[in-house]
Amino acid sequence: MALFGTDGIRGLANRDLTAELALDVAVAAAHILVESLGSTQQRPRAIVGQDSRASGEFLEAAIVAGLTSAGVDVYRVGVLPTPAIAFLVADSGADLGVMISASHNPMPDNGIKLFSRGGGKLDDVLEAAIEARMREPWERPTGRNVGRAINDDTATERYLKHLLASVETKLTGLKVVVDCANGAASHVAPVALRRAGAEVIAISDQPNGWNINENCGSTHVESLRAKVLETGADIGIAHDGDADRCLAIDGAGNDIDGDQILTILALGLKSRGQLKGNVVVGTVMSNLGFMEAMKQADIKVITTPVGDRYVLEKMIESDFSLGGEQSGHVILRQFANTGDGILTALQLLQAVKRSGKSAHDLASVMTRFPQVLINIKDVAKERLMESVAIRDAVRAAEAELGESGRVLLRTSGTEPLIRVMVEAPSDSVALGIAERLAEVVVQELG
Repeated sequence: MALFGTDGIRGLANRDLTAELALDVAVAAAHILVESLGSTQQRPRAIVGQDSRASGEFLEAAIVAGLTSAGVDVYRVGVLPTPAIAFLVADSGADLGVMISASHNPMPDNGIKLFSRGGGKLDDVLEAAIEARMREPWERPTGRNVGRAINDDTATERYLKHLLASVETKLTGLKVVVDCANGAASHVAPVALRRAGAEVIAISDQPNGWNINENCGSTHVESLRAKVLETGADIGIAHDGDADRCLAIDGAGNDIDGDQILTILALGLKSRGQLKGNVVVGTVMSNLGFMEAMKQADIKVITTPVGDRYVLEKMIESDFSLGGEQSGHVILRQFANTGDGILTALQLLQAVKRSGKSAHDLASVMTRFPQVLINIKDVAKERLMESVAIRDAVRAAEAELGESGRVLLRTSGTEPLIRVMVEAPSDSVALGIAERLAEVVVQELG
């Protein structure tokens, strides 16, 4: 089974993702880096950051050891969002970025995300090369040729300045609740929003190593909704553990998902003549309501497989300015080459401020089709495409829905799951079809 998924390496920390594995990955990545620089005599440089998981501490130690032992200088930036690492790699001209995070996954998991020069995620070819060269024999540098590990105390402030440079309209007068998921957003999101002019109430902003994503953040918005209603806030912002996602709650307590945020941002960019190609890049999971809203606005939607890396690849390929996922990964290429939850929040709040409308009114431009998503664990997900019974069940569901909905079965690239997604004219129809399909999947692959 491949080591890298759609978003780096991920697994149960200290069982699937061990210190030994982290060290091996770091050494293999260093070898490829050193060779790519050739005989320039330039020592490779890497930026290493992490989210707030306790397991990140030993994984960081292993990665730093692997990189420096192979002759790479490492700049440790501590707990910062994943998009901060991407920015810092580009900003400093570093050769590699490493983010230790399992994003929205539960605390016991962790992961390793790698960024290439310029701050983009490594492509599949480089990931395969790293995996192929793990544990190969090598000649170890000695003396002055080993790498150094340096603590970079300027990183947080540089990232904050980058975020605030995207704000043209001050957020004065907006009352915002931000849920930091007890993760990487905890130390920067409230500061960024306050410096942008908003009145900020921060919740789940006290990480202790164990409480990341625990009943909080973008996967558990109940506490955020309650705080927005309790405080009379204009809007609530929810981040995930590594802060590359942004979801929202409007002042009336309604969800605003990634597709609705994309809709708001797309309409704003188009009105200012800044939506390149008059195109937004989405994924196969984009809600049909998003497709309809974009059609009504005469904006074309191009879809990719699920994963912000694939969205970004399409955006770079055709020089598009906006793309993202329903899950809250939004890429604004004017400012960043990766999904950035805090940047997205700032741009969403700017749209609210500029319009003079409520977040609810802006989001209501898109009507979400009822959508049910069932995650199926403990099945042989690698056999999904082989099952004739599952394929027949999907065809029958599609025939039943016709043009009034759709069905999507896919394996998760970040978790050991098969996801069953159904959109339909009503919640009851979507749920019924999704449950029937899930039952077939369990029977065939369980």
